[in-house]
Amino acid sequence: MLLYNSAVSGNCYKVRLLLAQLGLEYQTVELSVVDRSNRADVLGELNPGLRVPTVVLDDGRPLAESNAILWYFGDGTPFAPEDPYERAQVLQWQFFEQYSHEPNIAVARFWLAYSGTPERFEARLPTRMQAGYAALDAMERHLASRTFFVGERYSLADISLYAYTHVAHEGGFELEPYPGIRTWLERVARQPGHIAIDA
Repeated sequence: MLLYNSAVSGNCYKVRLLLAQLGLEYQTVELSVVDRSNRADVLGELNPGLRVPTVVLDDGRPLAESNAILWYFGDGTPFAPEDPYERAQVLQWQFFEQYSHEPNIAVARFWLAYSGTPERFEARLPTRMQAGYAALDAMERHLASRTFFVGERYSLADISLYAYTHVAHEGGFELEPYPGIRTWLERVARQPGHIAIDA
């Protein structure tokens, strides 16, 4: 199996984390999150969106989009609930992650820590910060009386949300006011097979 990867990408980290926790082996091809000039040449036949992560399975079939990849490998494992309602809840939080969380927290992180030109984004940053904090507020409310996001056990929902939340400080987000999130982050990091984003 081949993973087109970027080491700093939270979306790629989601996939690496699940594969590590499942004990699955793979090879990587590293692509830059800044210089995308070769994306069409490298990914054009594999992923119409030209984004990482993209996986090429052992039989040659490609699969893109981080949460779709998580479901491909996670379905039928303890990371994906069997109950239909809980499965839908996992998807609910993954849609939230891609619609409300990642476009703000991950983008602010990229602008400030990895773009190389953070000054270009100063005017647009406050809007991303406001929306990112709104996403963190929603997570904190949900975690106030819960151990994990769905069904009181670690699932694909937690993997999806952990990826960019645990590095949110790189985007200027302060997690001190979020005790539920901070405790949850520690809980996720203690899961068997856990790896760091820079592993």
